[in-house]
Amino acid sequence: MNFAPCIVIPIYNHKDAIASTVANLVVHGLPLFIVDDGSDEATQQVLAALAERYAGQLTLLRLPVNGGKGAAVMAGLRAARAAGYTHALQIDADGQHDAADVPRFLDAARAEPGAVILGRPVYDDSVPKSRLYGRYLTHVWVWIETLSFDIRDSMCGFRMYPLDVACALIDSVQLPTRMDFDIEILVRLHWRRIVFRAIRTRVTYATDGVSHFDVLWDNVRISRSHIRLVTGMVLRLPLLLAHKLMPRRAPRPSQERDGPRPWWGIAERGSALGMTLLALSCRLFGMRFTELWLHPVVAYFLLTGRAARDASRDYFTHLQQVSLPGAKTPRPGWLSAYRQMLAFAQSGLDKLAAWSGHVNTANVRFDDPKPFEALIASGRGALVIGAHLGNLEMTRALAARGAHAKVTAIVYTEHARRFNRVLASASSEFAQRLVEVSDFGPETAMMMQERVDAGELLVIVGDRVPANESGRTTEARFLGEIAPFAQGPYVLAHALGCPVYLFFCIKEHPGYRLYFEPFAQRIDLPRRERAQHLASWAQRYAARLEYFCCKAPFQWFNFFDFWARSPRERPARALPAESANGGANGRT
Repeated sequence: MNFAPCIVIPIYNHKDAIASTVANLVVHGLPLFIVDDGSDEATQQVLAALAERYAGQLTLLRLPVNGGKGAAVMAGLRAARAAGYTHALQIDADGQHDAADVPRFLDAARAEPGAVILGRPVYDDSVPKSRLYGRYLTHVWVWIETLSFDIRDSMCGFRMYPLDVACALIDSVQLPTRMDFDIEILVRLHWRRIVFRAIRTRVTYATDGVSHFDVLWDNVRISRSHIRLVTGMVLRLPLLLAHKLMPRRAPRPSQERDGPRPWWGIAERGSALGMTLLALSCRLFGMRFTELWLHPVVAYFLLTGRAARDASRDYFTHLQQVSLPGAKTPRPGWLSAYRQMLAFAQSGLDKLAAWSGHVNTANVRFDDPKPFEALIASGRGALVIGAHLGNLEMTRALAARGAHAKVTAIVYTEHARRFNRVLASASSEFAQRLVEVSDFGPETAMMMQERVDAGELLVIVGDRVPANESGRTTEARFLGEIAPFAQGPYVLAHALGCPVYLFFCIKEHPGYRLYFEPFAQRIDLPRRERAQHLASWAQRYAARLEYFCCKAPFQWFNFFDFWARSPRERPARALPAESANGGANGRT
């Protein structure tokens, strides 16, 4: 990931404070852009000396006349973006902000590259009470203008911008150039569906500090800005209210050139409020009525989710190469993407219904119940490998409610947290059988061993590479092209020494059909031939996944570039489809 941050400092006549401010910032090793907003000659001399002292790290820009803090910040952001940086940390020149918090802003921006990271001031006794209480009037207006509390403090001059989205706004909208800039840019970025995160940071006011806040005219400017923003909010009111049910987005900076974003780096789409309202609708009005709401919601995600549309088109293009004999494979395009997203949304409602006890178990049937019945009768634990196909979670809910088996799901940390909270609210049993891990390794195996020994079924998915990748993937032929698959399930099975099964749950009207298949009595990975054995097991799994993708093409819920690898690893062309098709049609 290309994360290239810098620091932008607007300055106007802060000759006494700027040297210590710069000294406290250069220790972090970031490039500095100081924008002199038409300062006096004494300040210019201090800045020239700093530019000479920190040559190579400090870039000094000068505006010929004083244009205001907003004008200086916008000039700095544009210069930083033109220089190739992806993020800019804005900080005031007067030394009020704690430079020791710079690493915290960097960590937050690195974790969510498309989010605006805001400082949330923690004041000491030095803050003037008039300034402290006056800020809250602006905060209230901002909360009204955004219909949210996402922007906890809109006036703090310590903040991190993703340069792509900030400069796109600056270039398309005439923003104010004085003290009202800090407020208006945030509200308008919020209207553009940008994510905001806050970091508490210490703010101090020096007794001899220089303030350029004009109590009369800057308050007049801020009031005019709020009038514009409230008017803009009223005009946008229907759209803003609709957005309350939709997720905010954290776009990825366009300057990242390291290839498509991995699945774990894609922000979970769907707001907590929207998910909660759908869950409430299920309880009050039932499944059939709530399903009607899915159509406009899915249409919204289809229109706004370009990356998901592209991934869906790529998937159906691959699928056409290996379709089952006599099967009609969907054509890539908007309609197939819509149907795939709709099936995904419907599976979410089914999961909620299952955990809340509103699923008729008579509508859930095994294709062949003998392997499952034999395993349960034996009392042995097992590792069960599934996929993001159909509805594994619904089946786990039914098992928990019916006490047929102890089924524990192993999931990657931080994935689908908001949706999982909704499911947990539907049943206290949900979280009891959910184990979060960041990777599959020796520590995970030790944690899982006692569960298998107790006769539990551990359910994991094999169609995601680990977030903590560390190279632990292996290649397999899938839908006509080489793709990376996780080694973790097979390493874990080797460590546990237990039977391994494959499990798929496909929606077939009017219910679901379960496919529970023996995969291996035991998986051994000899040290000398470890790579070959891992590749063999991954290929067997990929063949079965391919078969079920062909059987239920809209029910593989993959919305990222599954075949993505680094450019040097990507093959020059896809492998012949015939070899993959042969593996998809026979049971293992």
